[in-house]
Amino acid sequence: MNIAFRLLLTFNATSLLVIIFLVQKGYTFGDYFSKCQYLIDLPASISYFSYLLIPIFLTWLSIFVSSYLGKDSFEEGKIKTIEHANNSFLPSYLGYFFVALSVQNGETLLFVYSVLFVFTFLSQALYFNPLFLLFGFEFYNITTKNGAAIFLISRYVYKIPSEIDISTAFRINNYTYIEKDS
Repeated sequence: MNIAFRLLLTFNATSLLVIIFLVQKGYTFGDYFSKCQYLIDLPASISYFSYLLIPIFLTWLSIFVSSYLGKDSFEEGKIKTIEHANNSFLPSYLGYFFVALSVQNGETLLFVYSVLFVFTFLSQALYFNPLFLLFGFEFYNITTKNGAAIFLISRYVYKIPSEIDISTAFRINNYTYIEKDS
């Protein structure tokens, strides 16, 4: 279950690269389903919006499925530091956009996306997906009193480390957790 979940998170985190490529190249449903006249006649914006709905739905699915992961807790007084991490990943993520805009064809996209996907999956460090922001999640870098560095995805707003009391956090891997409404 954990590997399948991590594959889903990796796809969600990297799929916008493909969407940017498709939009930049102007590919619409009509290009893929040329025998369906009603799809050919659709405005391009419908195709582009539909492309975006796929990773949004899969992000929702990953939030739902996360309830089946292992559970941990972080008791009050066990957190040494907390840092809001939403903005720290933005430059890296914008890099995906620039790569997608510079890719010239589908073969190159497949190669670049495959390399990016594998490295993101194998890094096992973080699963930053900006689509989580649409669902009200925040990203935090946390250091425990024992010195462990944790990446927390949570719907809660945290500011003071000593007041953090998380009864249930679902373990994506040993460094990344998601906390959501019960």
